[in-house]
Amino acid sequence: MIIKTRKYQLKSNTYIKKGLLNLINDQWWIFIIFIIICSGYVWISSFWWFIGASIGILLYFLFWLIQFAGMTQLEQGRYMFERLSYEISSQQILIKISSNQGMPIKWENIKKAYKKSDGFLFKINKVQLVFLPYKIFNSENEIKFVESILKRKEYIK
Repeated sequence: MIIKTRKYQLKSNTYIKKGLLNLINDQWWIFIIFIIICSGYVWISSFWWFIGASIGILLYFLFWLIQFAGMTQLEQGRYMFERLSYEISSQQILIKISSNQGMPIKWENIKKAYKKSDGFLFKINKVQLVFLPYKIFNSENEIKFVESILKRKEYIK
């Protein structure tokens, strides 16, 4: 069975927000490092521990914000922000710009997949994400079919 979705244009703000939230979800341990650096206050009583750790974590997230914002401006990533339709099968996800042009993404190329409250999020690498909101699917059965593919491929439980 092949699912054909409606055309959808991913907004750059949505992409940046989803990317940063996904980064925080994947790299939660960075906050442990922040707490460890702040705990240096116990040995040497100085507020510079808090200031230094805060600057460090701020620069870390600023770096990733620039990465996600830069992806929206690059020519290689420009296709992700056009009006696209998707054809989803058990072999691949076909991203279609028009009826003649498309790019397949094999399921093996997807590192992680998430079923969120507002759609499916496919992580290809740290800065490349494919977000499919539920509103682009034609019926509830298509959403359940994609969910069954993700369960079969062991992306979600």
